[in-house]
Amino acid sequence: MARDADGSTGIPQTMGALRVHAPGGVPGLGLDEVATPTARAGEAIVRVYAAAITRDELEWPVDRLPAIPSYEVSGVVAAVALDVEAVAVGDEVFALTPFDRDGGAADYAVAPASVLAAKPGKLDHVESAAVPLAALSAWQGLFDHGVLRPGQRVLIHGAAGGVGHFATQLARWRGAHVIATASGEGVGIALGLGAHEVFDRSADLTTELGLVDLVFDTAGGESLVRSPALVRDGGTLVSIAEEPPSSDGRIATTYFVVEPSRQQLSEIAGLLDAGVLEPMVDSVYPLEDGPAAFDRSLQPGKRGKVVLRVTDRTAIP
Repeated sequence: MARDADGSTGIPQTMGALRVHAPGGVPGLGLDEVATPTARAGEAIVRVYAAAITRDELEWPVDRLPAIPSYEVSGVVAAVALDVEAVAVGDEVFALTPFDRDGGAADYAVAPASVLAAKPGKLDHVESAAVPLAALSAWQGLFDHGVLRPGQRVLIHGAAGGVGHFATQLARWRGAHVIATASGEGVGIALGLGAHEVFDRSADLTTELGLVDLVFDTAGGESLVRSPALVRDGGTLVSIAEEPPSSDGRIATTYFVVEPSRQQLSEIAGLLDAGVLEPMVDSVYPLEDGPAAFDRSLQPGKRGKVVLRVTDRTAIP
């Protein structure tokens, strides 16, 4: 059972939702009228204002179709289960929601209250929705798995990309010497984000770069294959793209999938409000144009997140 401030949900019985109906990506998408979810124990219902898109995410829920995509949301708590105290009706929140349930490309989304963090006050909902997955991936890659410390040398592959642009800013904030790879206009972007040195991603870094303590890879491919040779003995190679190559135990290697974290997202929100971090939004689409938004997410050359604006559909009380 859920409740709001006056004891009733005040939430319509049905809602608009973008849903994946069949495998195969964008052609399987459709905007449907579906039953509005209800909150079970430990959960909250969020009135979604904006939801961000991750490349290839339409392939994730193929075992539970039809499914609602978009696991990064920003909105306002509309109702909470009776046992929830972490958030209250009317709170502005943002979150990375669990990947094993419906996401936020809908008028309302239900999520564990434990993953909802207070939205950064400095950002609007579109900007806030662009943060959770990318910023948490960067935080967990650098600090949880990479154990980056002040004064260390870190190499970030794809430093101007969705995860990379947060990783560059976070590594500089942590006090590391930040070395980046990027291409085209991304070189200037990485410098503007705080990288001390930037190399074209096609460069042979074994001849141009001294050894580093940590490589954080966001791109995979040939850059990742060449990375073990760039890490000092006892250093670390972390990737979110694919399994790193074997290093015969000379260095630690990790491939990981990001996890929701309210506590980390709250720390990130503080850095956003302090102006230490800035998100990048590539483009914004109304929910009705979901297929076009997902098409854009698959195109090369994006700078930042593709975001669905949900609140244009209906008036917000």
